[in-house]
Amino acid sequence: MTASTRRSILPPLTLEEQAHSQRLATHIRETLVAAGGSLSFERFMELALYAPGLGYYSAGSAKVGPGGDFVTAPEVSDLFSRCIARQCAAVLTRTGGEILELGAGTGRMAAAVLTELAAQHALPERYAILEVSADLAARQRERLAQLPPPLRDRVVWLQRLPERLRGVILANEVADALPCHRFRCEADGVRELGVVLDTVSAEPVTPSTPIRFGEHASAPSLGLERACDEIFAAVPQPLPPGYTSEVCTRIAPWIATVSECLAQGLLLLSDFGLPRRHYYHRQRVTGTLRCHYKGLAHEDHYINLGVQDISAWVDFTRVADAALAAGLQVQGFATQAAFLLGCGIEQLVAQASEEVERARLAGEARRLLMPEEMGEAFKLMALGRDLDVPLAGFALQDLRQLL
Repeated sequence: MTASTRRSILPPLTLEEQAHSQRLATHIRETLVAAGGSLSFERFMELALYAPGLGYYSAGSAKVGPGGDFVTAPEVSDLFSRCIARQCAAVLTRTGGEILELGAGTGRMAAAVLTELAAQHALPERYAILEVSADLAARQRERLAQLPPPLRDRVVWLQRLPERLRGVILANEVADALPCHRFRCEADGVRELGVVLDTVSAEPVTPSTPIRFGEHASAPSLGLERACDEIFAAVPQPLPPGYTSEVCTRIAPWIATVSECLAQGLLLLSDFGLPRRHYYHRQRVTGTLRCHYKGLAHEDHYINLGVQDISAWVDFTRVADAALAAGLQVQGFATQAAFLLGCGIEQLVAQASEEVERARLAGEARRLLMPEEMGEAFKLMALGRDLDVPLAGFALQDLRQLL
């Protein structure tokens, strides 16, 4: 997690980024006007991230890793991916089949997982990648082309989910990028926070005029109202007036769609998030929605459109409910630290033959494990179908009772 920073100290956009952001803002403005003057925040976030050729994940920019907007666990250290591979090996030994990675970032995790599985003599029949970002797919191809042929030749890129899969589906920091609704608690009920043009941007504009968006409160949609009722029933105390947060109602259809192709095996999710009653704590009054730009986190989702990430924590209770509805079993839920320790991260560090290498790996392991770094904020959840396999990553900790 990165602490939020003030908007005033964010790096300025380049001229190219400014032009790109203006094009996306214009597209969102046109969509908003056509919709009658307002959009749900969910629709705004969808356009900001996924509008064809314009959204953050649909257009070219350095998103992940050094020089990008954020750093994921696989970019911190290959130790994370090697532990993931060890868990995959246990499943593949029972099921056979393949690995499917949803949103493979720079391809670093895929490379490390395949390399570790080769060492474990547990290579999948193929390693499939489903990637919505064209520039990330290009980076993946470039990186994975450097693997030895026996590994490289197992990698394929898909345009859609396969019809049937046995093995493992990996989703590292995917659910947090699903578009979400925003809501605010008022004395007389819940209000949905949507997006409108501000008074200046509502007037005719030239191509160079900045387009600014603002917030608008209205009666909630039926789906959001039901989701909020579920939240209010789960929290121990009523949420105070002014309490603002978000809810992702797309979790259930996403889990249902992904699970349809899983004939046997494991869906392994890794993301930052909490069980519902901890997520919607009355002291977390502004929610968890964050933007990331050039390695800095902030809370202004209406700027830098198309060149900054927007994400929210994951309500893992919602994930678990969706999994059960889709016929999956919740076979494990633990912090990243507990998962990595269960998969033998300490052994991987100790196996380094040279002292300098061990010291480097130990430093990387601390960042993955320490509570103030990534160890507690990130969780892993195992969702299985027709799978009776001991999962070492969840042997040291079982947080399912908190769901």
